[in-house]
Amino acid sequence: MAHQYKNIHFHSAKTDDAAHASSVLIDRYGQCSPEDADIIVSVGGDGTLLDSLHTYHALGIPFFGMNKGTIGFLLNNFHEDGLTARLNAAQSVNIAPLDMVATNEQGEIEEAIAFNEVSLLRQLHNAAKIAIKIDGVKRMEELVCDGVIIATAAGSTAYNLSAHGPIIPFGTNVLALTPISAFRPRRWSGALLPHTAKISLDILEHDKRPVSSSADFIEVRRVTKVEVSEAQNKSVTLLFDPDNNLEERILKEQFQP
Repeated sequence: MAHQYKNIHFHSAKTDDAAHASSVLIDRYGQCSPEDADIIVSVGGDGTLLDSLHTYHALGIPFFGMNKGTIGFLLNNFHEDGLTARLNAAQSVNIAPLDMVATNEQGEIEEAIAFNEVSLLRQLHNAAKIAIKIDGVKRMEELVCDGVIIATAAGSTAYNLSAHGPIIPFGTNVLALTPISAFRPRRWSGALLPHTAKISLDILEHDKRPVSSSADFIEVRRVTKVEVSEAQNKSVTLLFDPDNNLEERILKEQFQP
């Protein structure tokens, strides 16, 4: 049975272009409260969609992004006309975020979710030293680097790709573990892990070589240990126009010069 999305909540970026576009859409289709909405329509860039996912994922309703930003990899083209018909004809993709559990130097534990990636970055001029365990097994005694990225399929074309990590097609059920400027072992390019993997990152010499950890845009400073795993119970549904679906975009991205 086809979905009928009638009650829409528009979530807009604060830029003039996005705010104007959102105002036009609200005048035409109405603005419903998030709690009473059938769907969240995000108007802006990929960052705006990411913000809407973090804000409203617990509502359990789909998201449809409309591009009024720069890249818009996870977004649909902006058109004022025929929005309700587009929403009802859209194809869905389910994405599960990552759970990040970070422990800082004071022993405090902070938790956050990431729909794109969890990234660890050195805070000072000293390179980070990180030990890596997968499912309780130590796979790397010491990675000397600027940082590490754990990326979902949705996030594999973002920061992960800039760090020369692999693009992950949807449905492959893998995560990317990608080093940032690895110094030792110099030629290590990362690993593809099953989406069920429990990843544990221990920060070595953390007093001398401080590291921060971020789940999307939520940062924890001076961490000593970071644990990452997929959170299937927090998955969300993204909608895409059939002629511009996400699987096709990811395939095309792999053949870009």
